[in-house]
Amino acid sequence: MLKQAEPLDLVFQALADPTRRAIVERLGRGPATVSELAMPFTMSLAAVVQHLQVLEASGIVTSEKTGRVRTCRIESAALKPAERWLADRRATWEHRFDRLGELLATQPTDPPKGTTP
Repeated sequence: MLKQAEPLDLVFQALADPTRRAIVERLGRGPATVSELAMPFTMSLAAVVQHLQVLEASGIVTSEKTGRVRTCRIESAALKPAERWLADRRATWEHRFDRLGELLATQPTDPPKGTTP
């Protein structure tokens, strides 16, 4: 399923899991080994590796192996499609709220006669 999805879908699928979001947050502070990434979690190292594989498939994380140590890094460029998509949605909603504000500004502020406020 992940291999056939669009890049934006892969990013959102990868970030849908709280464990993967925590890993991304940690990698935002700098590279880390798989063992370092696994420390705060109460799951097996194999489970953390599976999460890392999803992040790598989405392009958010890259890793390199030196000897027996695998070090992971965040690839911020992979987040750009999600950032653009969210910015487009934000712009649309801000425009709609601006239009609503303009409409409300043209409405009378006094309640119609014969009604109770």
